[in-house]
Amino acid sequence: MKFRIILASASPRRKELLEQVGVEFEIIPAVGEEIITDSRPQQAVLDLSAQKAAEVAAKVQEDAIILGADTVVAFGDKVLGKPKDEADAEQMLSLLSGKTHSVYTGVTIIVKQSGESRSYSFYEETKVTMYTLSEQQILSYIRTGEPMDKAGSYGIQGRGAVFIEKIQGDYNNVVGLPIARVVRKIEEVCGFSV
Repeated sequence: MKFRIILASASPRRKELLEQVGVEFEIIPAVGEEIITDSRPQQAVLDLSAQKAAEVAAKVQEDAIILGADTVVAFGDKVLGKPKDEADAEQMLSLLSGKTHSVYTGVTIIVKQSGESRSYSFYEETKVTMYTLSEQQILSYIRTGEPMDKAGSYGIQGRGAVFIEKIQGDYNNVVGLPIARVVRKIEEVCGFSV
């Protein structure tokens, strides 16, 4: 059985990861305001991914798999989203410099079939250690514009890669989607290969 797979995100990185592994899908991005109801990063990403998936699932009438995801960077229990401005980006990068932080991605998969809906959620954590960054390195990086739409103010798949000393866990999770786990979960709950 072939399902329509819908990505409830406009993230170009999530799109690239799904394309990389050959998943056929379409994009219907969630547009509602994201509401964080829990300060714990693990729960926050689960809540946000569920909100996105549910919003898009409500618009889809036929059988489909809806995939919602949200990624945050956390230093201790402090959640670092996308920077508000360059000063915020500088503050985040200074905080992460020379230290280890966690990247959490929450994933919600809603399977709509024969008028029924089933929902599955999980999160993935990857620990990322940054080299110590000089103020000049941070300011030069901010001037590229890359940090401005990234949780934690850096992109591991872009110029920010030179700041990363090591990671423990799934690299793709830091990019924005733990793709291997996502595909395995879809195959497990739907009983077919994507």
